[in-house]
Amino acid sequence: MKKSTFQLSLQTSSLVIGFMIWVLLSSLMPYIREDIALTAGQASLVTAVPVVLGSVLRIPFGFYTDRIGARFTFLISFIILLVPVLALSSADSFFDLIVGGLLLGVGGATFSIGVTSLPKYYPKEKHGFINGIYGIGNIGTALTMFGAPIIASSIGWQSTIRLTLFILLAYALLTFLFGDRQETKVKQSMIKQMGAVYRNPILWMISLFYFITFGAFVAFTVFLPSLLVDQFGLGPVDAGIRTAIFIAIATAFRPIGGWLADRYNPYILLMIVFIGVALCGILLSFSPSLPWYTVGALAVAFTVGVGNGTIFKLVPLYFNKQAGIVNGIVSAMGGLGGFFPPLLLTSVASFTGHHAIAFMLLSEFAIVSFVIVIFLYYREQVDLSSKIIDGTAEGIMVTNKQLVIQQINPSFTRITGYSSEEVKGKTPTILQSGRHNIAFYEAMWRSIEEDGFWEGEIWNKRKNGEIYQGLLTISPMKNHAGETKSYVGVFNDVSRLVATK
Repeated sequence: MKKSTFQLSLQTSSLVIGFMIWVLLSSLMPYIREDIALTAGQASLVTAVPVVLGSVLRIPFGFYTDRIGARFTFLISFIILLVPVLALSSADSFFDLIVGGLLLGVGGATFSIGVTSLPKYYPKEKHGFINGIYGIGNIGTALTMFGAPIIASSIGWQSTIRLTLFILLAYALLTFLFGDRQETKVKQSMIKQMGAVYRNPILWMISLFYFITFGAFVAFTVFLPSLLVDQFGLGPVDAGIRTAIFIAIATAFRPIGGWLADRYNPYILLMIVFIGVALCGILLSFSPSLPWYTVGALAVAFTVGVGNGTIFKLVPLYFNKQAGIVNGIVSAMGGLGGFFPPLLLTSVASFTGHHAIAFMLLSEFAIVSFVIVIFLYYREQVDLSSKIIDGTAEGIMVTNKQLVIQQINPSFTRITGYSSEEVKGKTPTILQSGRHNIAFYEAMWRSIEEDGFWEGEIWNKRKNGEIYQGLLTISPMKNHAGETKSYVGVFNDVSRLVATK
């Protein structure tokens, strides 16, 4: 088996374990509340607390994965997780649950390890799909949500937690033995990497997108069991199974989202995702019956699954040299997106008796993200046009309607010798060689007005006074009303070509 394939398998399965531990408390909450007296607000806080450390630690985890490799980062994570698991297996108070739950966040932080490490083994055109495959590790939450309540119904919630100790020890050993010791390391300070990215607005826009998509995934994962039991009267096992189905769908569509982002414009995909999330939020806000609630929740699973896979295609496109720290920041924002909604849902329900306002907020955040994606999409198109202009071998000059030069490209400078600062605000007459009479220029402009362009040979003068023969095309740029707003001249130096004939 190739090293890349083996590491993908090992790290993905390690993420499964990390996420299994991460959601232990939310999956077992109905059983925990039978033994420990908790208010609805306290129960929501206990289930949300693991998300906090799981989010904040994603930044250093991403950074140190670049620095020391995935092998050591996963190994340290599993060893640390032994502490809260052991403590929670004998918890008997709200304080015990809060402290133990906080440390369980290390399981959620492991997400940053693979998204930073695995792209090193694959070419860029596969990064979206590979990170999507790694994201299948989210299925660990489904395994816990499905299996933990069933096991707890037989042996109790504390013994169920103790069983995970053996899983953690086994994976710590596997990681130590088979983790890649030769993984490429990046030796750069965290301050330098942060300084290189934190002022870039693209980082925070991508973070907002992941705050919505992964945040919705986490929020539904930790809140659905309690909501289905309290609002619809389902049993803990039934609620766990339904939550596991939600997680399975969201997880299955994550690699599909990455695969699609490798082949199509990721911004187009995100437009579809956020429109879908907005519509789901509107549906859920009307407090539908269980069947309609199921439709809305599963639609959220589909859209955020695709969105989660798509978003991590954007990170290496914009931050290839700072992938570790950026993956950590984006992942952290996604995790924090899962911390606040459960608390908000509980608070809204306590004041209003339903969750409509909270779901409407999800819809509004999705609409805001949709607008930002449209902005980024069109900015990308403009940037692409600019790169084409700057990269072409022909000289390009853009003037306004009054023939005042507004923009030139590097090839203009190469051919004429004039820099952008020297020609902006002037007219193209600075290039005239004196070899053409007025009738020549009058015929040129008559052709532009009547035919929509002029193309022909012309003698122009460089900055150093040298006269050269060029091939020039001039075209007017018109608005939707047909009014000319600017002129574009595209030319090349054909002196050497003519001389060789």
